Amino acid sequence: MSDAQYAIDGDAPRTDGQGQSAILTPNVKDSPPTHRGIRVLRLRLKGTDRDYDVDFRAPAPQSGPRALSVIAGAFSTGKSSVLEFVAYCLGGAQHPQHPEILRKVRSAQLEVELAGTPHVIERAVGEPSAAAFVRPGRLGEIDTPPLERRLIRPPGDPGSLSSLLLSYCGLEGVELREAPTQAESKTDPMSIRDLMWLCFMPNERLDDKSLLFEGSPMKSLKLRQVVDVIFGIHDDKAVELGRRVKELETRLSQARSELATAQAFVDEQDMGSRITVELMRSEAERAAKASDLALRELDLQIRAATGFASQLRNEHRSAAVRAQRAAALLRDRETQVQRLVPLRAQYAADISKLTLLAEARTLFDPLEVKVCPACLTPLTRTPHIANGHCSLCSSVLPVASPPQASTGQGSDMAVDDPGATTPAFDVSVELRATKSRLAELTRYVEDLDASLDQLRATAAATSSEEAELARTVDTATNRAVSPFLSQRDDLMRRRQDAANLLERARSALRMLDSLDRRAVAVTRQENALRVLRGELEGVSAPADRRDVVQRISHRYADILRTWNYPKQEQAFVDNNLVPHMRGSEYKVASSGGRTLISLAWILAIFEIAYESGSAHPGFLMIDSPQKNLGQDSDRDSEFADSVAVADFYRHLHDWLRGDGSGAQILVVDNAPPQTVDDDVVVRFSRRSDQPPYGLVEDEVG
Repeated sequence: MSDAQYAIDGDAPRTDGQGQSAILTPNVKDSPPTHRGIRVLRLRLKGTDRDYDVDFRAPAPQSGPRALSVIAGAFSTGKSSVLEFVAYCLGGAQHPQHPEILRKVRSAQLEVELAGTPHVIERAVGEPSAAAFVRPGRLGEIDTPPLERRLIRPPGDPGSLSSLLLSYCGLEGVELREAPTQAESKTDPMSIRDLMWLCFMPNERLDDKSLLFEGSPMKSLKLRQVVDVIFGIHDDKAVELGRRVKELETRLSQARSELATAQAFVDEQDMGSRITVELMRSEAERAAKASDLALRELDLQIRAATGFASQLRNEHRSAAVRAQRAAALLRDRETQVQRLVPLRAQYAADISKLTLLAEARTLFDPLEVKVCPACLTPLTRTPHIANGHCSLCSSVLPVASPPQASTGQGSDMAVDDPGATTPAFDVSVELRATKSRLAELTRYVEDLDASLDQLRATAAATSSEEAELARTVDTATNRAVSPFLSQRDDLMRRRQDAANLLERARSALRMLDSLDRRAVAVTRQENALRVLRGELEGVSAPADRRDVVQRISHRYADILRTWNYPKQEQAFVDNNLVPHMRGSEYKVASSGGRTLISLAWILAIFEIAYESGSAHPGFLMIDSPQKNLGQDSDRDSEFADSVAVADFYRHLHDWLRGDGSGAQILVVDNAPPQTVDDDVVVRFSRRSDQPPYGLVEDEVG
């Protein structure tokens, strides 16, 4: 078991008699690792209406994660999204962007085991979140400790999610050089995303010609450094260990300072020990439940004691309804009177105006000509029209048409004598109509006003009746209720005291949980620092890189041999970790051949790292291992018949039962063979009549 394993489990490495760290040769079969690094237990997508779960735990009565978990089903059902969400919760940059996910899912929760201790990691879905929330415990627990906010970037921050996860792999504080051959090269902190290159083989990488990211030199360089760091075969291991020791010492000092400050604050609160606080919480919960039960029983007694007054209460309700109706009718009548009185005054004003208009002609001479306009001689007769001629200017006037009835909006000509017309205004029709409307309105207002007294009396009588019946109900029930009032007040006071005590206990437990979390962080860093110091004292020369690469190469060839790879010749992995087949790089192989080569390459690194106790997280995710092997129209004819997919799963079963005991492998496969039916954790049908349809089960359109 490696020193990194001891950093995770909290034990110091064994030393020889002189205190030097002894070189450990793990024997996995004798002592199989069971709680190394990270294990995936459950994925839960929190939706707007419901949750969507995928469970990777072993069936009862076993406990812990399954060794092999297969997500099966038709294409376009969200199988790959399961692995992508796992990677996202472990610090990935993006989550799946499918429309049904963006529509239905609000956050992703991942239950994992970190060094054997269950934790829950949660990240928001929508825009990629800048932070994750971590807490110890399991999904679905009611009483949960406070969430710890962990940054996604920068990955080297002590408070980042990457630092937390890498600490459980013995890789916290590792720096990767931008130029490994230069001693003064700048460095970048290693992140969990870099480590996921060796933990997650996505679909698009299986048959790609950039297995080692050859198209991106910096990324390819970093991948090789990650492999070297995991196996501890980098050239400047002593320098790197010294730098990590110094970095961890700084972080440990800061963590201890924060722990001391938190401890001082908790001590000032004088809360007592955790056992005392938990007893106080339990007592408060019992008191609250007892008070609620007593209140319910008391209410039943009150209702039973006052049942005799049910008839009085019914009469009171009827009287209240009558009082409300009488008051509403009175308000309606009073409102009508208030609105009609101004209208009546307006009609009276209109009658006065029409009367004045009718009398205006007799009161005022419309012509008023007293002097001849030509000679200015006073006239002896008022100018008028006679026999169709003007008496003033003797002009002949046209014969007027017969007079028309007035409409009330214009004027007509009236004839004083044959051939003579004079203007006149007839408003008699409008005047009669207005007087008629005023009379009707006056009668209606008078009738309303006459009914108000009776309505007021009725409203007052019904209100008095309702009040009297209310007093009767109170008098009848007070004698029965009064003995219970003080008892009910006492119960309410006890329930409030219990609620206050419960809230204080919960607050105290949250503070104690926070204190424990800081203490665990300090202990974890102390263990990691002790292990690193032991490694630094015992390091003399880096492990032989050629030996590690040779072991990977042999395992790579053995895996291809067990899969019956056709025409297998000169299968090896070179010193730059590039896989070869038939003496050539993997790039010249066909698409199906590249799929098998990529699978064998990632499995060889994973298996050797796990068996040697290296700093690998201990889990591997593979998406679509049958790609280009005969499932679709683009199948590779060279491998469609000669390669049995069952051999792939047989190898996984054999290794996980042997040297790989305790490791975890997650596979996404459209149509896995029947030999792995017991390993299928979920099978998506893409059929609405056969649930589950897909990862988001209720999106079946």
